[in-house]
Amino acid sequence: MTNIKDFPPMTRLLKALPLTALVLGLGACATMPAAQNDVASLDIPEVAPGDISQETMVNVTRTLSSDEFEGRAPGTIGEEKTVALLKERFRQAGLQPGNNGSWVQEVPLVEITGRDYAPLTVTGNGVNMSFDYASDWVGVTYREDARTTLDNSELVFVGYGINAPERGWNDYEGVDMTGKTAVILVNDPDYESEMLEGTFGGRAMTYYGRWTYKYEEAARQGAAGAIIVHDEFPAAYGWNVVESSWSGPQAYAQRGPNAPPLTKMNGWVQKGVAQQILTAAGYDLATLSAAAKRQDFEAVPLGLTASTSFSSDIRKFASQNVIGVLPGQERPDEYVMHTAHWDHLGRCTPAPDGDDICNGAVDNATGTAALVALAEAHADAGATDRSLVFLAVTAEESGLLGADYYAANPVVPLSQTVGGINMDAFQVAGPAKDVLVVGGGKSELDQFLEAALTDVGRVATPEPTPEKGFYYRSDHFAFAKRGVPMLYIDGGEDLVEGGIEAGAAVAADYTENRYHGPKDEFNENWDWSGVMNDLQLFYRLGRMMGNSASWPNWVEGDEFRAIRDESCAAGEGC
Repeated sequence: MTNIKDFPPMTRLLKALPLTALVLGLGACATMPAAQNDVASLDIPEVAPGDISQETMVNVTRTLSSDEFEGRAPGTIGEEKTVALLKERFRQAGLQPGNNGSWVQEVPLVEITGRDYAPLTVTGNGVNMSFDYASDWVGVTYREDARTTLDNSELVFVGYGINAPERGWNDYEGVDMTGKTAVILVNDPDYESEMLEGTFGGRAMTYYGRWTYKYEEAARQGAAGAIIVHDEFPAAYGWNVVESSWSGPQAYAQRGPNAPPLTKMNGWVQKGVAQQILTAAGYDLATLSAAAKRQDFEAVPLGLTASTSFSSDIRKFASQNVIGVLPGQERPDEYVMHTAHWDHLGRCTPAPDGDDICNGAVDNATGTAALVALAEAHADAGATDRSLVFLAVTAEESGLLGADYYAANPVVPLSQTVGGINMDAFQVAGPAKDVLVVGGGKSELDQFLEAALTDVGRVATPEPTPEKGFYYRSDHFAFAKRGVPMLYIDGGEDLVEGGIEAGAAVAADYTENRYHGPKDEFNENWDWSGVMNDLQLFYRLGRMMGNSASWPNWVEGDEFRAIRDESCAAGEGC
């Protein structure tokens, strides 16, 4: 789950605005052509309210988050029960099996657990430094190797580690990284900007700021290792999060024969450790970081080498995505995607009362129940012109693995997937006047969202901390990075009863007392009225896209626009 509840209270934000004003006034996409801000420029059909069952929402959420399902961890009895329930509820809703007659898509996973870590040693220039695992650095391998060894790998400071030809930016230009280890800054060059305009979106993080991209790019460059310098503000979390997240079992998708290259080791170092390394090389971290913000930056060989080693325990298993489809009546080979992740953490660190089941009621039994409730409502209303897909994905909590596997191995071509909506945790504290738009201004789907918000009498609140890159942290991103426009909308905090102050208190309470813990449990006293309002919005969006003849694209200048254009040119859709 993307922890939207980490956002600051809405009292620190701009007032809620209509979405077009949000996009234009805040400059979230300064290059958006004027015509794309005219809702009439796309075919957006009118939609009547849907008959969405609150009983379904309550019952499915209650069942999925019960102790009987043991926290729904992939590869456990909890998965077996979850998949069986979803297959039956999709069938009862009136969907058809979405994968060539099957309700499921197998997702081959591998669990890699590092152990017996040697220190990270850095030598050269007459120095010999040693850094302790966990307190100073962390690292993992994505390779299915029993032993990983990084042996005297030359360190190269590569700034933000970005290669973006469409922006005229290449931090690797002129350097051969074969066998070397990249030292990389977190986020992207514009993150300190007060505005939302710049080569990399100003304060709003782009995909190039995500650690996932940095490791992928280092591998493409032939690097043996990639080490990101942790800095709390641009990372948006402290070292404790890095240490806990990057230690213990790590789940990944199993790799096929034509998979992209991998580094031997990917890791992080504390900012103070990076400063020590650069000082030993005769450089200053602050000075190099400032230079890395310029387009003319050139990678800096440090004249030092890094070494470490560790062993890995490897376990392979198959998990499952669950897929149902409501075939379209006019253009069934065009698809609108609805996604939510069914998985949670299984058994986890016990609460003081000994409860060790992370039930994941809000995160994300509510979103999974929403797939069922929306499927029922759309089937009852009759098929749209396009086919509607309902995809419950696995292993989101392990790194969006189920969504990424589907997007890499789609049941239907991505060029025939019009766009979609992701649902990741609903707030159950009553109705809100607003919705929180994550990644607003990126695609023409904003036009559908503005029309739907007008229909339901709500407004869009701008994303408060775009530098944290929340758009890149939930299941929709697996589709977005392959060119499919996706919306990610979170319930608002300006509650009808209590306003912004009450909404902020609810969000803070959830984050502090329940998020990713054993107390994210179903409560019979929840107020479902706000959830049902949110579902009316999602229902309208699905039917608008399903009955539209338009193919929304990313706005000009967005990092995913070229990918979509290429996909459309090669396929039969778009």
